[in-house]
Amino acid sequence: MLHERNIQAQISSMQGKVTPEEWQARVDLAACYRLVALYEMSDMMANHISARVPGEENAFLINAYGMLYEEITASSLIKIDHEGNILAKPDFGSGPDYGINRAGFVVHSAVHEAKPDVACVIHTHTSAGMAIASLECGLLPLTQTAMRFARISYHNYRGVVLDLAEKEELVRDLGDNNAMILRNHGLLTVGRTIAEAFNAMHRLELSCRSQLAAMACGVKLAEVPRDVIDKTYMNYQPQTRRPYGVLEWPALLRKLDKIDPSYRN
Repeated sequence: MLHERNIQAQISSMQGKVTPEEWQARVDLAACYRLVALYEMSDMMANHISARVPGEENAFLINAYGMLYEEITASSLIKIDHEGNILAKPDFGSGPDYGINRAGFVVHSAVHEAKPDVACVIHTHTSAGMAIASLECGLLPLTQTAMRFARISYHNYRGVVLDLAEKEELVRDLGDNNAMILRNHGLLTVGRTIAEAFNAMHRLELSCRSQLAAMACGVKLAEVPRDVIDKTYMNYQPQTRRPYGVLEWPALLRKLDKIDPSYRN
């Protein structure tokens, strides 16, 4: 904790240096990083979550490469454009002059550039997510939660995502879905809000964990009729329910504030 506090203390505050709308996006994105860590979905510093900067068509926020998710604050986030140019970054003090992860830029810029309605993109390497991504069957609609993703997208593995040429394929494979399994790699979710993207990732992770637990029992799995799966899937779609994240996000922020409110700095 001492090391964490020292890092955070050295980062100059961005509040007052950005618009109120960008600052709120920074606070919510920092909270999302802390929540992904809290729910054990982080991979040290290897993954990334991004958020579009409100009012700026060609800019999004992403983590400083080298900081753990539980260290992320609103001011530590770096603003880049769709070409990967750094538009704004804090003074990290005497610590490392953090930059951005190349693979994170490629994956996130692909979605933000092609889908202006997407405000947030989350990518994870959880053990459950990677396991499901490695199964030929992929995610099965075994549980009610998993049926929300009954038509989930898939993207075949092409190696570490460093080639800009892969951006078009990533967007094409995602299509109109808000979740995608990156084969032999991990999970990805998007949302019109940060809260919505986190809700999707939390539920997708639960779906993967529950499938692995069921398959590990070594007995016949209970199948659900296709028409019931389709009906359940539709019950989860935007046109039939309130937007995801609206109710739980304020509660999740209260939870974080009780644990460690430094994400707001």
